[in-house]
Amino acid sequence: MAHSKLALLLVLPALGACASSSSGRGPAPAPRRAAAPDAAVEQGVTLYQQGQYEEAAATLAPASGVRGLAYLAASRVRLGQYAEAEAPALQALQASPADPVASAALGEALVSQGKLDEAIQRLTTVLRADPSLPYAHYWRGQAYHRNTQIARMVGDYEAFLRLAPDAPEAPALRALLGSLR
Repeated sequence: MAHSKLALLLVLPALGACASSSSGRGPAPAPRRAAAPDAAVEQGVTLYQQGQYEEAAATLAPASGVRGLAYLAASRVRLGQYAEAEAPALQALQASPADPVASAALGEALVSQGKLDEAIQRLTTVLRADPSLPYAHYWRGQAYHRNTQIARMVGDYEAFLRLAPDAPEAPALRALLGSLR
């Protein structure tokens, strides 16, 4: 008797499938699964986080998504390849205007190349999309500082300190701001 119950339980789903296909609707479609994250991008991000910037850049070079492009730009910045970091950072920001990794990489790349007006303009655009990005404030503040626009620099550094009070840059900025008072 136990075998007949088991057989019935095994047959019922099959009967349900037959009934749905005989009704002209066909079997129910399988549920869609979310796309798995790109393994190469995740490997590149992990390499970046481990400080292996050359390996991260090589792994991320074929990337096309926002995350991959942002971390490719950040890896190139860490390698001192500022000009090469611009294009992937801009591509990432075009797709996601407030990406924190891409905005920080672009800011550092532009400021490090002395492209101060462009850094200010592009980071202002980023901050309009999301004013809560600490490193967009930090790098725009750096551009203002080098451009001797002290009042604007102070505003960005204060915003950075509100948003990232424990950041590694915070003590130096507090000292700088304290010396201005």
